[in-house]
Amino acid sequence: MSHRSDLIATDIEAYLAEHERKDLLRFLTCGSVDDGKSTLIGRLLHDSHMLYEDQLAAVEADSTTMGSTGGGVDLALLMDGLKAEREQGITIDVAYRYFSTSRRKFIIADTPGHEQYTRNMATGASTCDLAILLIDARHGVVTQTRRHSYIVSLLGIRHVVVAVNKMDLVDWSQERFDEIHRDYLAFAELLGIEDPYVLPVSALDGDNVVDPSANLSWFDGQPLLEHLETAPVNADHNLDDFRFPVQLVLRPDLTFRGFAGTVSSGVVAVDDDVIVLPSGVRSKVARIASFDGDLDQAFPGQAVTLCLRDEVDVSRGDLIVHPKNRPSRSHDVDAMLVWMSDEAMIPGKQYLVRQATKTSTGHVSQLHHRIDVNTLDQEPASTLELNEVGRVTLSAEELLLFDPYPENRTTGALILIDRMTNATVAAGMIQSRSAQGVWDQPAVDTLVRTRSDVQLPERQRRYGQHAVTLWLTGLPAVGKSTIAKALERRLFDRGRATIRLDGQNMRMGLSRDLGFTAPERSENLRRAAEVARLANQQGLIVIAAFVAPEAEVRDRARELILPERFIEVFLDAPIEIRRERDVAGMYDRAERGEIAPFPGVNAPYDRPVDPALQLHTDQLSVDESVDAIVALLEERGALSAPRD
Repeated sequence: MSHRSDLIATDIEAYLAEHERKDLLRFLTCGSVDDGKSTLIGRLLHDSHMLYEDQLAAVEADSTTMGSTGGGVDLALLMDGLKAEREQGITIDVAYRYFSTSRRKFIIADTPGHEQYTRNMATGASTCDLAILLIDARHGVVTQTRRHSYIVSLLGIRHVVVAVNKMDLVDWSQERFDEIHRDYLAFAELLGIEDPYVLPVSALDGDNVVDPSANLSWFDGQPLLEHLETAPVNADHNLDDFRFPVQLVLRPDLTFRGFAGTVSSGVVAVDDDVIVLPSGVRSKVARIASFDGDLDQAFPGQAVTLCLRDEVDVSRGDLIVHPKNRPSRSHDVDAMLVWMSDEAMIPGKQYLVRQATKTSTGHVSQLHHRIDVNTLDQEPASTLELNEVGRVTLSAEELLLFDPYPENRTTGALILIDRMTNATVAAGMIQSRSAQGVWDQPAVDTLVRTRSDVQLPERQRRYGQHAVTLWLTGLPAVGKSTIAKALERRLFDRGRATIRLDGQNMRMGLSRDLGFTAPERSENLRRAAEVARLANQQGLIVIAAFVAPEAEVRDRARELILPERFIEVFLDAPIEIRRERDVAGMYDRAERGEIAPFPGVNAPYDRPVDPALQLHTDQLSVDESVDAIVALLEERGALSAPRD
């Protein structure tokens, strides 16, 4: 219900307009069993006059038979609605309540404290901006306190309020409060929870819940409700990375075609350049339609319909973003998984993977470790049981477009669904690309990088060129090596200093210890990118010819070499042309299952979305292809010396 206001009686339209402008805070209460979560929310609603008279009368009547306060009104009954909850005096399922004050609107999720209902707690926390963690002042920080704190941090909730409850049962002791405060801060630091707001309360009598309490005069912070009204949660919205998962294509008549969804992050405006992923088709925003009429801009959390200037192919599950700010792309991701099914997780079993508005088939390809959420220790495990948390590599048949969960809680989240029962069996938070391998491993801290006394501009002036890396990618037998060799010859004849990196040569030398699994392909590309980076630093033009099937790994190579030096050239040709050129018979061998997964046959290849140049090698001769690449280099100034 809404707060009391004189406008309700005098000007209902003004009241509704005032109510509409208020922002919304979603928060949950969590903690151990019998810490007083439901009582705290009941007291919050009661003392802020957020209860209807019939609600209060019903609670007063139920308190005589089901209450646990010794004859008084048991406000916990407002939240514990299930018969089993009232009989046992515990919370089992997530209960939601809605209310508002003059400053803000609220949605409360009251979550269970029992360990066996951890999945329910995770469900309630998944959409919240703030968590209230209750601690019984008599018991201090306990196992379930640590468990729920870990899940709160895992789910990316940045605002944490620690309510040290039942202060009346420890004689309002400041010393006891300070002790619990220190203990919790020490644990929160391990989880990366920054600046939790810790306050003493007594939910039973309302001390420091809505109004300051004389019993806690030694505490000079805000009471709970005031903190909830002023917590700066809106500052957490990601306004930089525009992400619009398409939920529905709307075509009510021949004059309108729009793509409905909710802006998960970033800002979009009319006339913005956008790109549709994974297809890579570009367009502009022609119109932003909403329930309240057309908008000039749309912000995170707004449900809108985007109309594009061009007739482009867009479907449910596609992602609309700005061309210069794209999400990560991969079939394999590293994720933290909270297992929610009575049936244990089975690595390799096929599940439905739902991420944003896209659904694909996938499986857990590797369980790295299980987390003991009480101690935060990583334990070896072969499976995950109900309510357990583990770090896994998840493989999906269709390309996943994602951001790490801490950056975007929509594109970084996923769920696993049992294909037979259609039940949700796990919630996942994407941490990173799974193929990162040693890409992100820090160097030994005793090593120091040595710097050359010969600077890159000097080398480039000496060679009369700019150092760049031409990255030729495409499916096997498309002509990468042939064109790379011809390009090397052409540039050498023009007096340019080059180095050519070939995928097969790398496999016979620097990468002879590697196989063809996804992580090993990633490592092969990392080594090639390191060599290219070093060669660029020496002022050389690098010609790299690799299949490099994963777009995500190519993006990592781009980052390592530096985007301004990285030029992606996509070579393409029909399958029949590639088979005709395949003198080694690799396509046939792959179809017979004689060799490792082979891009183009039994392994995916992510076509570049926005290459600097695309060459159809079935239509162009080798010389014509080289001409096009040289023209691109000249256009970018790579074949001329830098100015002083």
